[in-house]
Amino acid sequence: MLKKIISYFYPINLYKTTSEISKTLEVTLVNGEIVLDSKNTNYSYGSLQRILRKGLKFIGFDNIKSMNHILVLGVAGGSVIKTLNDEIGFKGKITGIELDEKVIEIANYHFKLNKIKNLNLIHHEAFEFVLKTKLNFDLIIIDIFQDTIMPSFLFEAFFQNRLREILNPSGFILFNTMILKNIDEVRNDNYIRFFESLQLKVTRLPRVEEHNELVIVEKIN
Repeated sequence: MLKKIISYFYPINLYKTTSEISKTLEVTLVNGEIVLDSKNTNYSYGSLQRILRKGLKFIGFDNIKSMNHILVLGVAGGSVIKTLNDEIGFKGKITGIELDEKVIEIANYHFKLNKIKNLNLIHHEAFEFVLKTKLNFDLIIIDIFQDTIMPSFLFEAFFQNRLREILNPSGFILFNTMILKNIDEVRNDNYIRFFESLQLKVTRLPRVEEHNELVIVEKIN
């Protein structure tokens, strides 16, 4: 309790480690809340939870609650999964894909993701999973970063088209992107034009945080 009170005045580091994929990883108590950060950005909880919650709210909590299967690409500490379960009350299946084994260890130990019964958390590369899966999903949440870097495959037409294929009719893609340079704006413009060319509805939400932009794609019947 004392640490929690102190954290409103000074962040308290609870755990720090490194991984080959994410480099520096820190679990910190800030304003009474445990967050997971890389060297330069928030990985879970804190600002990231606010960002993704805004996207989920746009899709509609009641709409999400009625879905059957959600795919999360890039789980990190699992803040969006906690929002789905604790706030929205989602009872369907959640498949979570996380590349960094060290992040999975942190998520299970510090954030108790292994206690969430409707979550299947898989150590896997997102591109390969999307390529090979035989499953279809009502909502695909994409939140993949290596510190501040977004892997290039996320913006390749092949990957985008495969997402469309595994998305159920009336389903949604919620994509959290980071914009640091003008070229990132152009990248997002091209991403949106690709889905619009396939007659999918695309919404670009005003930024919740300075560098994060949410793109929401809806597969209309």
